[in-house]
Parts: sequence; structure tokens; C-alpha cells
Amino acid sequence: MDYFELLGSACKDVGIGFNEDKYNKFIRYKELIKEWNNKINLTAITEDENIIKKHFIDSLKIYKFAPLKECKKIMDIGTGAGFPGVPMKIVDEDKTILLLDSLNKRIKFLNEVIKDLGLDRLNTLHGRAEDFSKKEEYREQFDAVVSRAVANMAVLSEFCLPYVKVNGYFIAMKGPAVEEEIKNSKNAINLLGGKLEDVIEINIEESNLKHNLVIVKKVKRTPSKYPRKAGSVTKNPLK
Repeated sequence: MDYFELLGSACKDVGIGFNEDKYNKFIRYKELIKEWNNKINLTAITEDENIIKKHFIDSLKIYKFAPLKECKKIMDIGTGAGFPGVPMKIVDEDKTILLLDSLNKRIKFLNEVIKDLGLDRLNTLHGRAEDFSKKEEYREQFDAVVSRAVANMAVLSEFCLPYVKVNGYFIAMKGPAVEEEIKNSKNAINLLGGKLEDVIEINIEESNLKHNLVIVKKVKRTPSKYPRKAGSVTKNPLK
């Protein structure tokens, strides 16, 4: 399989340029994932083709939401092995992206990726989402917050929306069946200052995979009592 063509086709589909330098960074990133995966649990997806389709291309498809291309300062919450933040940065170097994860081993891996690939203005933050959004330097400071973390929309919204500037966006990357989850989170989104704007279906090249981007616009400031303290958010999701 021609991975250059595959990645190039995905970039073309979302209206982002692609070249050999970007391709080489993706291939190096893939090798680092495989190498580190032997030491720490980064991903259960370990075959080259699946890493490219299910991680890299899936991450790039976030640019299907065109306004994201204009967002300069972005936060990726629960980034894990760097998705979608690292692929977003590889194809659009102008962005300033902050990767947040609660596991320090993953942060060490990401710091190695950043150094190895020479990615400027891509930084990491170790900790829990609910701990930093009360701080002035992070609260409502980002044009967009993205997340591919496995949590329901009500929980993710409470983690992510406090970081988003008014008129900015929270973009949740979700699987194929999202209708019920969205319906159950509408009130939570509203309480947190957001408004559901769109759900965009995405397809992964040369596969049957279908995912969704759930787009929430920040229409007013998040009340200062949110997020609630660590543990409460996941144990008692907002209704």
C-alpha cells in the first residue's frame, strides 16, 4: 500500500496541503509509536496500515470542520499517544497546540516525538483536565479544544468547554452512533456555555470506517463553578 498517496488523499479531502517532508514526519512518528509501545501501553493498534488509517487519517479528518483551519491556539485534551494533536500539527505548522494527558509516561513519549520531529509550538501538559481550567492562563484561552478521548459528551464538555474562548469551538471525535449521546448531553452543553452547531460524518480512505465530529460552539462564558472537582465530573455527569 502506498502510504504517501493514502495520506495525501486524506489531506486533499480536507483541503490541507501535503508534501514529502510531512510524509517523512508521519513515518517517523509511526516508528516512534511502535518503538515506545513495547515499553508503555500507547495503543492496541500496532500494524502500519491501521496506525495510518485509524490514528493518523482519523486525526486529520478533524479539518473537515473548515473553521478549525483558522484557529491558531488549540488544546488537545486526553491526547494519549498524540491524537489528534500531533497529526494536526504535522500538516499545519502555523498552529500552536497544547497536548494534555493525565499519564506522565505518555507525556514523556510525546516530548520525545516533539523533539525528534522538530515540532515548534507543540507543547505538553501533564495532569487532569479539571485541574488546569480554573487557572487564568488556561481558562477560556483557546480558539478550539479538540478531544478524541473515550468519555461521553456530557463529561467531555465539562472537561473541555471551560478552556474555550467565547466564539471558539469544542470538537469531539466520536464513533458512528452519536445521536443518543448528543441528545443526553444537550442540557450539559448549554449549562457550560456551549451550543451544538453540527455533526459531521467522516470517512476513512480505503476502509469502511465512519466516524463523527461533534461541533460545539462556545456562545457564552462557562460559569465559574465548572468544572466540578476531580472525580465528580465522571461519577455524576451533568444532566
